[in-house]
Amino acid sequence: MSAGRVYERQSAHILDRKEKRGMTDTVIFDLDGTLLDTLEDLTDSVNYAMETFGFPVHTIDEVRTFVGNGAPKLLERSIPQGLENPDYEAALAAFKAHYAEHCEDKTSPYEGVQEMLAELKAQGYHLAIVSNKFDGAVKKLCKKYFGEFISVSIGESAEVKRKPAPDTVYRALRELGCVASHAVYVGDSEVDIQTAKNASLPCISVTWGFRAEEKLRSEGAPESMIIRSPQALAPLLARLRAEG
Repeated sequence: MSAGRVYERQSAHILDRKEKRGMTDTVIFDLDGTLLDTLEDLTDSVNYAMETFGFPVHTIDEVRTFVGNGAPKLLERSIPQGLENPDYEAALAAFKAHYAEHCEDKTSPYEGVQEMLAELKAQGYHLAIVSNKFDGAVKKLCKKYFGEFISVSIGESAEVKRKPAPDTVYRALRELGCVASHAVYVGDSEVDIQTAKNASLPCISVTWGFRAEEKLRSEGAPESMIIRSPQALAPLLARLRAEG
């Protein structure tokens, strides 16, 4: 049985114990480019893998355009000839090993993010993180930077398909004990917009991450659901809650 069908059955049971519709009480966040600025560490690990196998390195702006679909796709976009390169699997392994050791070297929350999360927690929102980063790194980073605010964090694993499949969202909702009809998704990329659509959640797009606002608009983000600072999230959630 698919993750979606499992979730639907469990969600129906949860819904019986909650209000039928209306109050937005759950926020599912993307990680990289939304809560954490991980770009420098990702670039360093990509370039470590490239240098290890004698391939050209990339600028941080190039890597910015590569991220968003998980480590395998990041390396596919980084290495010459992509999946056809005979060193692809070894380079991917080198990237993962290096990143596991160095994922906290230069990474930090975006300015205002921790204050935003503190405000949402104080207001009673249920919060979770879903990411295309491998699960161990997601949990490590979440615990270090956001552990006092967020207890549920889901990354890619053998059991969970990466975004834009909705599996990470379904699992996060299940672990929170919340339902999709009360949830919104917050992310910084076209992958997040599609993930929210696949999970049947409204998507709030942020402009401080890895994609330009023009790109988000071209992927269907409406003006009313774009925010340009972390401080703007709580008022938008309040409006969505009021609208029901």
